[in-house]
Amino acid sequence: MLDLKNYDSLGAALRDALERWPDEVCLIEADRDREKCRLTYGQFKEAALPLAAALQEVGFAAGDGSASLSTSRAAIIMTNQSKWLISAYAIFYCGGVLVPLDYKLTPEEHLALLAHSKARVLIVEYHLWRAITQAEGFPQLSAETVLVTEAPPGAELAGARRWEEFRGSGMPQFIPRGRKDMASIVYSSGTGGRPKGCVMTHGNYLEQCMALTALYPFWPGVRYLSILPTNHAIDFMVGFIGPFTCGAAVVHLRTLRPEYVREAFPRYKITYMSLVPLVLKNLEKGLRARFAELPPHKKLVFDALVAFNRALTRRRPNLALSRRLLRQVHQAFGGEVRALFVGGAFTEPATLQFFYDLGIPVANGYGLTEAGTAVTLNDFNPFRPDTVGKPLPGMEVRIVNPAPDGIGEVAVRSKTVMSHYLDDPEMTAETIVDGWLITGDLGRMDATGHLQLFGRKKNMIVTQEGKNIYPEDIETAFEGLPVKEFCVFAAHYLWPERTMVGEQLMIVLRLEAGQEMSQALRADLAARNRRLLNYKRISGYVLWELDFPRTASLKIKRAVLAEQIGQQLTRASVVPL
Repeated sequence: MLDLKNYDSLGAALRDALERWPDEVCLIEADRDREKCRLTYGQFKEAALPLAAALQEVGFAAGDGSASLSTSRAAIIMTNQSKWLISAYAIFYCGGVLVPLDYKLTPEEHLALLAHSKARVLIVEYHLWRAITQAEGFPQLSAETVLVTEAPPGAELAGARRWEEFRGSGMPQFIPRGRKDMASIVYSSGTGGRPKGCVMTHGNYLEQCMALTALYPFWPGVRYLSILPTNHAIDFMVGFIGPFTCGAAVVHLRTLRPEYVREAFPRYKITYMSLVPLVLKNLEKGLRARFAELPPHKKLVFDALVAFNRALTRRRPNLALSRRLLRQVHQAFGGEVRALFVGGAFTEPATLQFFYDLGIPVANGYGLTEAGTAVTLNDFNPFRPDTVGKPLPGMEVRIVNPAPDGIGEVAVRSKTVMSHYLDDPEMTAETIVDGWLITGDLGRMDATGHLQLFGRKKNMIVTQEGKNIYPEDIETAFEGLPVKEFCVFAAHYLWPERTMVGEQLMIVLRLEAGQEMSQALRADLAARNRRLLNYKRISGYVLWELDFPRTASLKIKRAVLAEQIGQQLTRASVVPL
Protein backbone atom coordinates (compact mmCIF):
# COMPACT_ATOMS: atom_id res chain seq x y z
CA MET A 1 0.00 0.00 0.00
CA LEU A 2 0.99 3.65 -0.21
CA ASP A 3 2.83 5.06 2.80
CA LEU A 4 0.21 7.61 3.77
CA LYS A 5 2.56 9.33 6.22
CA ASN A 6 4.15 10.89 3.13
CA TYR A 7 0.94 12.51 1.87
CA ASP A 8 -0.81 15.76 2.73
CA SER A 9 -4.14 15.16 0.98
CA LEU A 10 -6.50 12.52 -0.31
CA GLY A 11 -6.13 13.92 -3.81
CA ALA A 12 -2.37 13.38 -3.79
CA ALA A 13 -2.64 9.85 -2.38
CA LEU A 14 -5.34 8.80 -4.86
CA ARG A 15 -3.41 10.36 -7.76
CA ASP A 16 -0.35 8.27 -6.91
CA ALA A 17 -2.48 5.13 -6.51
CA LEU A 18 -3.77 5.52 -10.06
CA GLU A 19 -0.19 5.82 -11.31
CA ARG A 20 1.16 2.95 -9.24
CA TRP A 21 -1.38 0.26 -10.22
CA PRO A 22 -2.56 1.23 -13.74
CA ASP A 23 -3.38 -2.34 -14.79
CA GLU A 24 -5.03 -3.53 -11.57
CA VAL A 25 -8.83 -3.61 -11.45
CA CYS A 26 -10.12 -0.96 -9.06
CA LEU A 27 -13.87 -0.92 -9.72
CA ILE A 28 -16.52 -3.42 -10.74
CA GLU A 29 -20.16 -2.38 -11.08
CA ALA A 30 -22.90 -4.98 -11.48
CA ASP A 31 -26.66 -4.65 -11.93
CA ARG A 32 -28.48 -7.87 -11.02
CA ASP A 33 -26.69 -10.59 -13.01
CA ARG A 34 -25.13 -8.20 -15.53
CA GLU A 35 -21.77 -6.53 -15.12
CA LYS A 36 -22.09 -2.91 -16.23
CA CYS A 37 -18.59 -1.61 -15.69
CA ARG A 38 -15.09 -2.82 -14.91
CA LEU A 39 -12.28 -0.29 -14.60
CA THR A 40 -8.57 -0.57 -14.00
CA TYR A 41 -6.84 2.20 -12.10
CA GLY A 42 -5.60 3.53 -15.43
CA GLN A 43 -9.09 3.57 -16.91
CA PHE A 44 -10.45 5.21 -13.76
CA LYS A 45 -7.90 8.00 -14.24
CA GLU A 46 -8.93 8.43 -17.88
CA ALA A 47 -12.58 8.79 -16.82
CA ALA A 48 -11.94 11.22 -13.96
CA LEU A 49 -9.46 13.73 -15.37
CA PRO A 50 -11.75 15.12 -18.13
CA LEU A 51 -14.40 15.66 -15.46
CA ALA A 52 -11.87 17.50 -13.31
CA ALA A 53 -10.89 19.62 -16.31
CA ALA A 54 -14.52 20.55 -16.97
CA LEU A 55 -15.04 21.48 -13.31
CA GLN A 56 -12.05 23.80 -13.47
CA GLU A 57 -13.36 25.34 -16.69
CA VAL A 58 -16.54 26.42 -14.87
CA GLY A 59 -14.44 27.95 -12.09
CA PHE A 60 -14.64 25.19 -9.50
CA ALA A 61 -11.79 25.52 -6.96
CA ALA A 62 -10.09 28.09 -9.19
CA GLY A 63 -7.07 29.82 -7.67
CA ASP A 64 -5.46 29.13 -4.34
CA GLY A 65 -6.71 31.89 -2.04
CA SER A 66 -8.84 31.54 1.07
CA ALA A 67 -11.89 33.00 -0.69
CA SER A 68 -11.71 30.19 -3.24
CA LEU A 69 -11.51 27.56 -0.52
CA SER A 70 -14.69 28.88 1.09
CA THR A 71 -16.76 28.19 -2.02
CA SER A 72 -15.13 25.17 -3.71
CA ARG A 73 -17.64 22.61 -2.47
CA ALA A 74 -19.37 19.89 -4.49
CA ALA A 75 -22.18 17.63 -3.30
CA ILE A 76 -22.85 14.08 -4.50
CA ILE A 77 -26.28 12.45 -4.21
CA MET A 78 -26.02 8.99 -5.75
CA THR A 79 -26.43 5.33 -5.01
CA ASN A 80 -23.28 3.18 -4.99
CA GLN A 81 -21.71 3.15 -8.42
CA SER A 82 -18.53 3.95 -10.30
CA LYS A 83 -19.63 7.51 -11.10
CA TRP A 84 -19.71 8.29 -7.36
CA LEU A 85 -16.03 7.49 -6.89
CA ILE A 86 -14.99 9.04 -10.21
CA SER A 87 -16.75 12.27 -9.25
CA ALA A 88 -15.25 12.30 -5.76
CA TYR A 89 -11.74 11.87 -7.13
CA ALA A 90 -12.26 14.69 -9.65
CA ILE A 91 -13.38 16.96 -6.79
CA PHE A 92 -10.31 16.13 -4.70
CA TYR A 93 -8.04 16.50 -7.74
CA CYS A 94 -9.34 20.05 -8.16
CA GLY A 95 -8.66 20.77 -4.50
CA GLY A 96 -12.38 20.95 -3.76
CA VAL A 97 -14.41 19.96 -0.74
CA LEU A 98 -16.71 16.94 -1.01
CA VAL A 99 -20.23 17.04 0.46
CA PRO A 100 -21.55 13.44 0.40
CA LEU A 101 -25.31 13.41 0.99
CA ASP A 102 -27.57 10.49 1.80
CA TYR A 103 -29.64 9.68 -1.29
CA LYS A 104 -32.45 8.40 0.96
CA LEU A 105 -33.20 11.86 2.36
CA THR A 106 -36.23 13.76 1.11
CA PRO A 107 -35.85 16.44 -1.60
CA GLU A 108 -36.56 19.10 1.03
CA GLU A 109 -33.77 17.74 3.23
CA HIS A 110 -31.40 17.65 0.25
CA LEU A 111 -32.14 21.29 -0.56
CA ALA A 112 -31.62 22.36 3.04
CA LEU A 113 -28.24 20.61 3.29
CA LEU A 114 -27.12 21.94 -0.07
CA ALA A 115 -27.88 25.44 1.17
CA HIS A 116 -26.18 24.87 4.52
CA SER A 117 -23.03 23.42 2.93
CA LYS A 118 -22.89 26.20 0.29
CA ALA A 119 -22.17 23.60 -2.40
CA ARG A 120 -21.45 25.22 -5.77
CA VAL A 121 -21.69 21.95 -7.70
CA LEU A 122 -24.24 19.15 -7.39
CA ILE A 123 -23.71 15.72 -8.95
CA VAL A 124 -26.91 13.71 -8.77
CA GLU A 125 -28.75 10.73 -10.24
CA TYR A 126 -31.55 11.56 -12.65
CA HIS A 127 -34.44 10.13 -10.59
CA LEU A 128 -33.24 12.01 -7.51
CA TRP A 129 -32.84 15.22 -9.51
CA ARG A 130 -36.41 14.93 -10.79
CA ALA A 131 -37.67 14.71 -7.21
CA ILE A 132 -35.61 17.75 -6.19
CA THR A 133 -36.94 19.84 -9.07
CA GLN A 134 -40.49 19.14 -7.93
CA ALA A 135 -39.85 20.22 -4.33
CA GLU A 136 -41.32 23.49 -3.11
CA GLY A 137 -37.90 24.93 -2.28
CA PHE A 138 -36.31 24.10 -5.64
CA PRO A 139 -36.22 27.75 -6.87
CA GLN A 140 -33.82 28.50 -4.02
CA LEU A 141 -31.34 25.78 -5.05
CA SER A 142 -27.89 27.06 -4.14
CA ALA A 143 -25.78 25.01 -6.57
CA GLU A 144 -24.56 26.86 -9.67
CA THR A 145 -23.64 23.76 -11.69
CA VAL A 146 -25.72 20.57 -11.63
CA LEU A 147 -24.54 17.37 -13.30
CA VAL A 148 -27.14 14.63 -13.77
CA THR A 149 -26.17 11.00 -14.37
CA GLU A 150 -27.99 8.51 -16.59
CA ALA A 151 -30.67 10.92 -17.80
CA PRO A 152 -32.86 9.44 -20.59
CA PRO A 153 -32.45 10.95 -24.07
CA GLY A 154 -34.54 14.08 -24.46
CA ALA A 155 -35.28 14.34 -20.73
CA GLU A 156 -35.99 17.81 -19.33
CA LEU A 157 -33.11 18.60 -16.96
CA ALA A 158 -34.28 21.96 -15.57
CA GLY A 159 -31.00 23.69 -16.34
CA ALA A 160 -28.76 20.79 -15.36
CA ARG A 161 -26.11 19.24 -17.58
CA ARG A 162 -25.48 15.61 -18.41
CA TRP A 163 -22.63 14.11 -16.37
CA GLU A 164 -21.61 11.89 -19.27
CA GLU A 165 -21.16 14.91 -21.57
CA PHE A 166 -19.51 17.22 -19.05
CA ARG A 167 -15.91 16.84 -20.16
CA GLY A 168 -13.15 19.40 -20.38
CA SER A 169 -10.32 19.72 -22.86
CA GLY A 170 -6.71 19.42 -21.92
CA MET A 171 -5.06 18.29 -18.73
CA PRO A 172 -6.56 19.65 -15.49
CA GLN A 173 -4.31 21.30 -12.95
CA PHE A 174 -3.79 19.30 -9.77
CA ILE A 175 -4.47 21.55 -6.77
CA PRO A 176 -2.56 20.45 -3.65
CA ARG A 177 -4.11 20.69 -0.21
CA GLY A 178 -2.67 20.38 3.31
CA ARG A 179 -3.53 17.98 6.09
CA LYS A 180 -5.40 20.68 8.03
CA ASP A 181 -7.47 21.75 5.02
CA MET A 182 -11.13 20.81 4.74
CA ALA A 183 -11.67 17.61 2.76
CA SER A 184 -15.37 16.99 3.25
CA ILE A 185 -18.50 18.07 5.08
CA VAL A 186 -20.34 15.01 6.37
CA TYR A 187 -23.81 15.39 7.83
CA SER A 188 -24.61 13.21 10.81
CA SER A 189 -28.32 14.07 10.99
CA GLY A 190 -31.25 15.54 9.09
CA THR A 191 -32.32 19.14 8.88
CA GLY A 192 -35.28 19.75 11.18
CA GLY A 193 -32.98 20.74 14.02
CA ARG A 194 -29.48 22.13 13.70
CA PRO A 195 -27.66 20.60 10.69
CA LYS A 196 -24.61 18.78 12.01
CA GLY A 197 -22.05 19.23 9.26
CA CYS A 198 -18.88 17.51 10.43
CA VAL A 199 -15.87 19.20 8.82
CA MET A 200 -13.33 16.47 8.11
CA THR A 201 -9.78 17.34 7.11
CA HIS A 202 -7.44 15.50 4.80
CA GLY A 203 -5.37 14.59 7.83
CA ASN A 204 -8.42 13.07 9.54
CA TYR A 205 -8.93 10.66 6.65
CA LEU A 206 -5.28 9.80 6.11
CA GLU A 207 -4.83 8.97 9.80
CA GLN A 208 -8.01 6.88 9.86
CA CYS A 209 -6.93 4.92 6.81
CA MET A 210 -3.54 4.16 8.33
CA ALA A 211 -5.16 2.98 11.58
CA LEU A 212 -7.66 0.66 9.88
CA THR A 213 -5.29 -0.88 7.36
CA ALA A 214 -2.80 -1.58 10.15
CA LEU A 215 -5.29 -4.15 11.47
CA TYR A 216 -7.01 -5.20 8.24
CA PRO A 217 -4.74 -4.59 5.25
CA PHE A 218 -5.80 -4.41 1.61
CA TRP A 219 -3.57 -5.27 -1.35
CA PRO A 220 -3.92 -5.84 -5.12
CA GLY A 221 -6.28 -8.75 -5.61
CA VAL A 222 -8.43 -8.00 -2.57
CA ARG A 223 -12.07 -7.33 -3.42
CA TYR A 224 -14.35 -5.31 -1.18
CA LEU A 225 -18.12 -5.64 -1.62
CA SER A 226 -19.73 -2.23 -1.16
CA ILE A 227 -23.36 -2.41 -0.03
CA LEU A 228 -23.49 0.48 2.45
CA PRO A 229 -24.09 3.91 0.87
CA THR A 230 -20.77 5.46 -0.14
CA ASN A 231 -21.79 8.67 1.61
CA HIS A 232 -21.72 6.70 4.88
CA ALA A 233 -18.51 7.31 6.84
CA ILE A 234 -17.75 3.59 7.02
CA ASP A 235 -18.07 2.84 3.33
CA PHE A 236 -16.37 6.05 2.24
CA MET A 237 -13.27 4.91 4.13
CA VAL A 238 -13.38 1.11 3.80
CA GLY A 239 -15.06 1.06 0.38
CA PHE A 240 -13.06 3.81 -1.30
CA ILE A 241 -10.03 5.37 0.39
CA GLY A 242 -8.73 2.15 1.98
CA PRO A 243 -8.91 -0.11 -1.09
CA PHE A 244 -7.71 2.56 -3.52
CA THR A 245 -4.60 3.49 -1.54
CA CYS A 246 -3.71 -0.21 -1.42
CA GLY A 247 -4.37 -1.22 -5.03
CA ALA A 248 -7.46 -3.31 -4.20
CA ALA A 249 -10.83 -3.47 -6.00
CA VAL A 250 -14.30 -2.29 -4.99
CA VAL A 251 -17.41 -4.14 -6.18
CA HIS A 252 -20.62 -2.08 -6.40
CA LEU A 253 -24.04 -3.65 -6.74
CA ARG A 254 -26.83 -1.51 -8.23
CA THR A 255 -29.40 -3.71 -6.49
CA LEU A 256 -29.22 -4.96 -2.92
CA ARG A 257 -31.76 -7.75 -3.21
CA PRO A 258 -30.46 -10.61 -1.02
CA GLU A 259 -30.14 -13.12 -3.84
CA TYR A 260 -27.83 -10.82 -5.82
CA VAL A 261 -25.75 -9.97 -2.78
CA ARG A 262 -25.31 -13.70 -2.11
CA GLU A 263 -24.33 -14.35 -5.74
CA ALA A 264 -21.71 -11.60 -5.62
CA PHE A 265 -19.58 -13.45 -3.06
CA PRO A 266 -18.66 -16.48 -5.20
CA ARG A 267 -18.83 -14.53 -8.46
CA TYR A 268 -16.28 -11.90 -7.41
CA LYS A 269 -14.39 -13.80 -4.68
CA ILE A 270 -15.12 -11.15 -2.08
CA THR A 271 -12.52 -10.60 0.64
CA TYR A 272 -14.17 -7.97 2.88
CA MET A 273 -17.58 -6.37 3.32
CA SER A 274 -19.00 -3.81 5.75
CA LEU A 275 -22.60 -3.93 6.87
CA VAL A 276 -24.93 -2.65 9.56
CA PRO A 277 -26.43 -4.88 12.28
CA LEU A 278 -29.83 -5.12 10.59
CA VAL A 279 -28.33 -6.59 7.41
CA LEU A 280 -26.08 -8.92 9.42
CA LYS A 281 -29.08 -10.13 11.42
CA ASN A 282 -31.06 -10.81 8.24
CA LEU A 283 -28.12 -12.73 6.83
CA GLU A 284 -28.02 -14.80 10.02
CA LYS A 285 -31.76 -15.56 9.76
CA GLY A 286 -31.36 -16.70 6.17
CA LEU A 287 -28.47 -19.01 7.02
CA ARG A 288 -30.23 -20.47 10.04
CA ALA A 289 -33.28 -21.22 7.89
CA ARG A 290 -31.15 -23.02 5.31
CA PHE A 291 -29.34 -25.03 7.98
CA ALA A 292 -32.70 -26.01 9.53
CA GLU A 293 -33.82 -27.46 6.19
CA LEU A 294 -30.96 -30.00 6.11
CA PRO A 295 -31.96 -33.66 6.42
CA PRO A 296 -31.61 -34.85 10.04
CA HIS A 297 -28.44 -36.88 9.46
CA LYS A 298 -26.74 -34.04 7.57
CA LYS A 299 -27.85 -31.54 10.19
CA LEU A 300 -26.27 -33.72 12.89
CA VAL A 301 -22.96 -33.85 11.04
CA PHE A 302 -23.07 -30.12 10.27
CA ASP A 303 -23.71 -29.19 13.92
CA ALA A 304 -20.82 -31.40 14.99
CA LEU A 305 -18.46 -29.70 12.53
CA VAL A 306 -19.56 -26.26 13.72
CA ALA A 307 -18.94 -27.27 17.34
CA PHE A 308 -15.53 -28.70 16.41
CA ASN A 309 -14.58 -25.51 14.56
CA ARG A 310 -15.69 -23.43 17.51
CA ALA A 311 -13.56 -25.45 19.91
CA LEU A 312 -10.45 -25.21 17.72
CA THR A 313 -10.80 -21.47 17.04
CA ARG A 314 -12.04 -20.39 20.46
CA ARG A 315 -9.28 -17.85 20.96
CA ARG A 316 -8.34 -16.87 17.42
CA PRO A 317 -9.66 -17.45 13.88
CA ASN A 318 -8.07 -20.10 11.70
CA LEU A 319 -9.44 -19.44 8.23
CA ALA A 320 -7.67 -22.33 6.56
CA LEU A 321 -9.05 -24.83 9.10
CA SER A 322 -12.58 -23.41 8.99
CA ARG A 323 -12.64 -23.50 5.20
CA ARG A 324 -11.77 -27.20 5.28
CA LEU A 325 -14.22 -28.15 8.02
CA LEU A 326 -17.15 -26.11 6.68
CA ARG A 327 -16.29 -26.17 3.00
CA GLN A 328 -19.80 -25.69 1.60
CA VAL A 329 -20.53 -22.69 3.81
CA HIS A 330 -17.32 -20.99 2.75
CA GLN A 331 -17.85 -21.86 -0.91
CA ALA A 332 -21.20 -20.07 -0.71
CA PHE A 333 -19.27 -17.01 0.49
CA GLY A 334 -16.77 -17.35 -2.34
CA GLY A 335 -14.03 -19.04 -0.34
CA GLU A 336 -11.99 -15.86 0.08
CA VAL A 337 -13.76 -13.95 2.88
CA ARG A 338 -11.28 -12.83 5.53
CA ALA A 339 -13.63 -10.71 7.64
CA LEU A 340 -16.91 -8.82 7.66
CA PHE A 341 -17.07 -5.44 9.39
CA VAL A 342 -20.14 -4.34 11.33
CA GLY A 343 -20.78 -1.00 12.98
CA GLY A 344 -23.02 2.01 13.13
CA ALA A 345 -25.29 0.47 15.79
CA PHE A 346 -25.37 -2.21 18.47
CA THR A 347 -24.83 -5.80 17.36
CA GLU A 348 -25.98 -8.69 19.53
CA PRO A 349 -23.06 -10.87 20.75
CA ALA A 350 -25.00 -14.01 19.81
CA THR A 351 -25.04 -12.91 16.16
CA LEU A 352 -21.29 -12.28 16.18
CA GLN A 353 -20.74 -15.70 17.79
CA PHE A 354 -22.92 -17.39 15.15
CA PHE A 355 -20.71 -16.20 12.29
CA TYR A 356 -17.48 -16.77 14.19
CA ASP A 357 -18.46 -20.40 14.78
CA LEU A 358 -18.84 -20.77 11.00
CA GLY A 359 -15.30 -19.46 10.52
CA ILE A 360 -16.49 -16.09 9.17
CA PRO A 361 -15.10 -13.49 11.59
CA VAL A 362 -17.20 -10.35 12.00
CA ALA A 363 -15.13 -7.46 13.29
CA ASN A 364 -17.43 -5.47 15.55
CA GLY A 365 -16.50 -1.81 15.87
CA TYR A 366 -17.57 1.46 17.44
CA GLY A 367 -17.29 4.87 15.92
CA LEU A 368 -19.11 8.04 15.01
CA THR A 369 -19.01 10.51 12.17
CA GLU A 370 -17.31 13.12 14.33
CA ALA A 371 -14.39 10.73 14.93
CA GLY A 372 -13.81 9.95 11.25
CA THR A 373 -15.04 6.39 11.06
CA ALA A 374 -14.00 3.86 13.69
CA VAL A 375 -12.69 4.42 17.21
CA THR A 376 -12.46 0.80 18.33
CA LEU A 377 -12.47 -2.46 16.40
CA ASN A 378 -12.28 -6.12 17.35
CA ASP A 379 -8.96 -7.59 16.27
CA PHE A 380 -9.85 -11.22 17.23
CA ASN A 381 -6.89 -11.32 19.55
CA PRO A 382 -8.83 -12.81 21.28
CA PHE A 383 -12.37 -12.97 19.91
CA ARG A 384 -14.66 -10.94 22.23
CA PRO A 385 -18.28 -10.74 20.99
CA ASP A 386 -19.32 -8.90 24.17
CA THR A 387 -17.24 -5.81 23.35
CA VAL A 388 -16.70 -3.38 20.48
CA GLY A 389 -12.97 -4.06 20.49
CA LYS A 390 -9.89 -2.12 21.44
CA PRO A 391 -8.96 1.43 20.41
CA LEU A 392 -7.38 1.58 16.96
CA PRO A 393 -3.76 2.72 16.66
CA GLY A 394 -3.55 6.42 17.47
CA MET A 395 -6.89 6.49 19.32
CA GLU A 396 -7.16 7.51 22.95
CA VAL A 397 -10.35 6.49 24.75
CA ARG A 398 -11.22 7.44 28.31
CA ILE A 399 -14.30 7.14 30.50
CA VAL A 400 -15.47 10.45 31.95
CA ASN A 401 -16.92 10.52 35.49
CA PRO A 402 -17.18 6.74 35.86
CA ALA A 403 -19.64 5.30 38.38
CA PRO A 404 -18.48 2.71 40.93
CA ASP A 405 -19.06 0.00 38.31
CA GLY A 406 -16.73 1.81 35.88
CA ILE A 407 -19.45 3.00 33.50
CA GLY A 408 -19.27 6.61 32.36
CA GLU A 409 -19.33 8.75 29.24
CA VAL A 410 -16.95 7.75 26.45
CA ALA A 411 -14.52 10.44 25.28
CA VAL A 412 -12.13 10.15 22.32
CA ARG A 413 -8.98 11.99 21.33
CA SER A 414 -7.14 11.34 18.07
CA LYS A 415 -5.96 12.89 14.83
CA THR A 416 -9.10 11.51 13.18
CA VAL A 417 -11.53 13.70 15.18
CA MET A 418 -13.26 16.29 13.01
CA SER A 419 -12.10 19.89 12.87
CA HIS A 420 -15.48 21.36 13.84
CA TYR A 421 -19.17 21.55 13.02
CA LEU A 422 -19.74 23.75 9.99
CA ASP A 423 -20.77 27.28 11.00
CA ASP A 424 -21.64 26.20 14.54
CA PRO A 425 -18.96 27.16 17.08
CA GLU A 426 -21.37 26.72 19.99
CA MET A 427 -22.13 23.07 19.21
CA THR A 428 -18.45 22.48 18.42
CA ALA A 429 -17.45 23.79 21.87
CA GLU A 430 -20.02 21.52 23.51
CA THR A 431 -18.78 18.46 21.62
CA ILE A 432 -14.99 18.90 21.64
CA VAL A 433 -13.72 19.85 25.10
CA ASP A 434 -9.98 20.34 25.68
CA GLY A 435 -9.27 18.27 22.58
CA TRP A 436 -11.55 15.41 23.65
CA LEU A 437 -14.61 14.42 21.63
CA ILE A 438 -17.48 13.90 24.08
CA THR A 439 -19.50 11.12 22.47
CA GLY A 440 -22.63 10.97 24.63
CA ASP A 441 -22.30 7.18 24.74
CA LEU A 442 -21.96 5.27 28.02
CA GLY A 443 -19.20 2.70 28.24
CA ARG A 444 -16.59 0.93 30.32
CA MET A 445 -13.05 -0.20 29.58
CA ASP A 446 -12.36 -3.69 30.88
CA ALA A 447 -9.09 -4.99 32.27
CA THR A 448 -7.90 -6.12 28.82
CA GLY A 449 -8.47 -2.74 27.17
CA HIS A 450 -11.73 -3.65 25.41
CA LEU A 451 -14.59 -1.16 25.30
CA GLN A 452 -18.08 -2.24 26.34
CA LEU A 453 -21.10 -0.02 25.61
CA PHE A 454 -24.12 0.37 27.90
CA GLY A 455 -26.44 2.98 26.39
CA ARG A 456 -26.55 6.67 25.57
CA LYS A 457 -26.40 9.83 27.61
CA LYS A 458 -27.45 12.12 24.78
CA ASN A 459 -30.90 12.70 23.32
CA MET A 460 -30.64 10.55 20.21
CA ILE A 461 -31.12 7.02 18.96
CA VAL A 462 -29.24 4.85 16.51
CA THR A 463 -31.28 2.48 14.38
CA GLN A 464 -30.24 -1.03 13.35
CA GLU A 465 -29.55 0.43 9.90
CA GLY A 466 -26.92 2.66 11.53
CA LYS A 467 -28.96 5.86 11.18
CA ASN A 468 -28.38 8.56 13.79
CA ILE A 469 -31.74 10.10 14.63
CA TYR A 470 -31.87 13.33 16.60
CA PRO A 471 -35.35 14.06 18.03
CA GLU A 472 -35.07 17.76 17.17
CA ASP A 473 -34.98 16.76 13.49
CA ILE A 474 -38.30 14.94 13.81
CA GLU A 475 -40.22 17.86 15.27
CA THR A 476 -40.82 19.65 11.97
CA ALA A 477 -43.19 16.81 10.99
CA PHE A 478 -45.45 17.79 13.89
CA GLU A 479 -45.42 21.55 13.43
CA GLY A 480 -48.98 22.92 13.48
CA LEU A 481 -50.21 20.06 15.67
CA PRO A 482 -53.23 21.52 17.54
CA VAL A 483 -51.69 21.43 21.02
CA LYS A 484 -50.16 24.10 23.23
CA GLU A 485 -46.61 22.75 22.83
CA PHE A 486 -44.75 19.53 22.17
CA CYS A 487 -41.24 18.09 22.27
CA VAL A 488 -39.71 14.87 20.91
CA PHE A 489 -37.32 12.81 23.03
CA ALA A 490 -35.45 9.54 22.93
CA ALA A 491 -37.14 7.41 25.57
CA HIS A 492 -33.85 6.36 27.15
CA TYR A 493 -32.92 10.03 27.57
CA LEU A 494 -35.91 10.45 29.91
CA TRP A 495 -35.55 7.06 31.56
CA PRO A 496 -31.90 5.96 31.29
CA GLU A 497 -31.31 2.28 30.75
CA ARG A 498 -27.93 0.64 30.45
CA THR A 499 -28.69 -1.10 27.20
CA MET A 500 -28.06 -0.53 23.50
CA VAL A 501 -31.32 -2.13 22.35
CA GLY A 502 -34.93 -0.99 22.41
CA GLU A 503 -34.14 2.64 21.53
CA GLN A 504 -37.31 4.53 20.62
CA LEU A 505 -38.55 8.06 19.98
CA MET A 506 -41.61 9.49 21.71
CA ILE A 507 -43.41 12.84 21.76
CA VAL A 508 -44.40 14.83 24.83
CA LEU A 509 -47.67 16.76 24.38
CA ARG A 510 -48.80 19.72 26.46
CA LEU A 511 -52.48 20.21 25.66
CA GLU A 512 -54.36 23.50 25.79
CA ALA A 513 -56.39 24.24 28.94
CA GLY A 514 -59.53 22.11 28.84
CA GLN A 515 -58.33 20.16 25.79
CA GLU A 516 -58.53 16.36 25.71
CA MET A 517 -56.64 13.75 23.73
CA SER A 518 -59.44 13.24 21.22
CA GLN A 519 -59.67 10.64 18.50
CA ALA A 520 -59.17 13.41 15.93
CA LEU A 521 -55.95 14.59 17.61
CA ARG A 522 -54.66 11.04 17.90
CA ALA A 523 -55.48 10.42 14.22
CA ASP A 524 -53.67 13.64 13.24
CA LEU A 525 -50.63 12.58 15.25
CA ALA A 526 -50.63 9.10 13.67
CA ALA A 527 -51.05 10.49 10.14
CA ARG A 528 -48.10 12.84 10.54
CA ASN A 529 -46.06 10.00 11.96
CA ARG A 530 -46.80 7.77 8.95
CA ARG A 531 -45.44 10.43 6.61
CA LEU A 532 -42.02 10.05 8.22
CA LEU A 533 -39.55 7.46 7.00
CA ASN A 534 -40.09 4.29 9.04
CA TYR A 535 -36.85 4.63 11.00
CA LYS A 536 -37.75 8.20 12.04
CA ARG A 537 -41.19 7.43 13.45
CA ILE A 538 -42.14 7.97 17.08
CA SER A 539 -43.39 4.96 19.01
CA GLY A 540 -45.88 6.78 21.24
CA TYR A 541 -46.81 9.88 23.19
CA VAL A 542 -46.89 11.19 26.76
CA LEU A 543 -49.29 13.84 28.11
CA TRP A 544 -47.59 16.48 30.29
CA GLU A 545 -49.62 18.80 32.48
CA LEU A 546 -47.10 21.60 33.11
CA ASP A 547 -45.82 24.35 30.82
CA PHE A 548 -42.47 23.57 29.27
CA PRO A 549 -39.50 25.39 30.87
CA ARG A 550 -38.05 27.92 28.44
CA THR A 551 -35.09 30.26 28.08
CA ALA A 552 -35.36 34.06 27.83
CA SER A 553 -35.44 33.61 24.05
CA LEU A 554 -38.33 31.10 24.48
CA LYS A 555 -36.32 28.02 23.49
CA ILE A 556 -37.37 24.85 25.30
CA LYS A 557 -34.94 23.84 28.04
CA ARG A 558 -34.83 20.24 26.86
CA ALA A 559 -32.52 18.95 29.57
CA VAL A 560 -34.63 20.50 32.33
CA LEU A 561 -37.87 19.21 30.81
CA ALA A 562 -36.36 15.73 30.41
CA GLU A 563 -35.31 15.69 34.06
CA GLN A 564 -38.78 16.75 35.22
CA ILE A 565 -40.53 14.11 33.12
CA GLY A 566 -38.08 11.40 34.16
CA GLN A 567 -38.71 12.17 37.82
CA GLN A 568 -42.51 12.36 37.68
CA LEU A 569 -43.44 9.76 35.07
CA THR A 570 -42.32 6.25 34.17
CA ARG A 571 -41.81 4.68 30.78
CA ALA A 572 -45.14 2.94 31.28
CA SER A 573 -46.75 6.37 30.78
CA VAL A 574 -45.97 6.24 27.04
CA VAL A 575 -49.15 5.55 25.04
CA PRO A 576 -48.33 3.52 21.88
CA LEU A 577 -49.38 4.95 18.51
